[in-house]
Amino acid sequence: MKIKTDEIRQLEIPDIKQKIQAFEKELYDLRRMAQASRVEKPNTFGELKKSIAICKTVIREKEIANARK
Repeated sequence: MKIKTDEIRQLEIPDIKQKIQAFEKELYDLRRMAQASRVEKPNTFGELKKSIAICKTVIREKEIANARK
């Protein structure tokens, strides 16, 4: 599931954290499926990791912006 950075920036920090949890659960489930059998779309691993990284980056940006106020 690809996400856009602009969409994430419009959300509040608690909402972004919920998205991170959802992505991490999906990544965990995907890893479990990969152990049991083949995964149809192996590039999904990278997309999920990238989505998590984008969310964490946006959270950090917001924290820095709030600290400067």
